[in-house]
Amino acid sequence: MGDLYALDFDGVLCDSCGESSLSAVKAAKVRWPSLFNGVDSSLEDWIVDQMHVVRPVVETGYENLLLVRLLLESRIPSIRKSSVAEGLTVEGILDNWAKIKPIIMAEWNEDRDFLIDLFGKVRDEWMDNDLATWIGANRFYPGVPDALKFASSKLYIVTTKQSRFADALLKGIAGITLPAERIFGLGTGPKVKVLKQLQEMPEHQGLKLHFVEDRLATLKNVIKESELDGWNLYLGDWGYNTQKEREEAAGISRIRVLELSDFSNKLK
Repeated sequence: MGDLYALDFDGVLCDSCGESSLSAVKAAKVRWPSLFNGVDSSLEDWIVDQMHVVRPVVETGYENLLLVRLLLESRIPSIRKSSVAEGLTVEGILDNWAKIKPIIMAEWNEDRDFLIDLFGKVRDEWMDNDLATWIGANRFYPGVPDALKFASSKLYIVTTKQSRFADALLKGIAGITLPAERIFGLGTGPKVKVLKQLQEMPEHQGLKLHFVEDRLATLKNVIKESELDGWNLYLGDWGYNTQKEREEAAGISRIRVLELSDFSNKLK
C-alpha cells in the first residue's frame, strides 16, 4: 500500500507572493490606468509590502488585482470608488475579505473571468519578455524541490493557479517535469471535485490519501463532503495563513497542522 499526495502549489510548494503582487500591480495599471496617475514608486512598494500581509485571503490569483486597487484607494481619497476603502486596515481585509470582495466587484463593475484573463495575460507577457526575472520573483520553500524529486509517493498538484504557470515554475526552479495529467490547475473545478476524481481512479485504489493545503477554508470544504472522509488533511503552517487560522485548525480533529520539515520528510 502506497501513498498519494495532492498538493496545493502557492503557499505549500512555492512562495509566489513576490511575483503575484508585482504582476497584480502591472495588471492593475492596465485595467485602471487613470488611478495610477501620479502614483510614485514608493507607494507601489508600500502596496507590494502590504500584499505580503493580506496574501492569506487570496483564493484565486485575480483577487490580487482587487487588493492592489483597494489598498491604493485606502491611501488616495480622491480616486476612491469603494464604500469600504475609507479607514480600511490590513486587519480589516484579513477578517472580512469574504464580505468585502463582492461589494467591490459590484461597485467597480468588474467581471471575474475578465480579471482572470487579464492577470494571466500580464504574467504571460512578463514570462515572454523576461522569463528569468519572472521565475526569480518566485521561490520554492526550503527543502521542497528535493522532497518532490525524491518522493516515493504518487504526487498531484491541485491548485487555483493556471497550470502553465505551475508547470513553468516546477521546471524553472525545481527542475521537475510533472506529466500534464498530474497538474490540476484553474478551470479543472473546485478542489473537492478534483479530490473526488483522484480517489475514484482505479489505479489509486488501496493508496493512502493525503491533501496538503495552506488555506483553512479549503480544508473545511473538504470536511463538509462525507465522500472525502478517507483523506488525511494537513494545513501547512509555513504557507499563507494567519496565527488565528493555525490555532483554529489545531482544534479540528480531521486536520493536522504540519511544519515544513515534517512535510519534506513525509514526501521522501
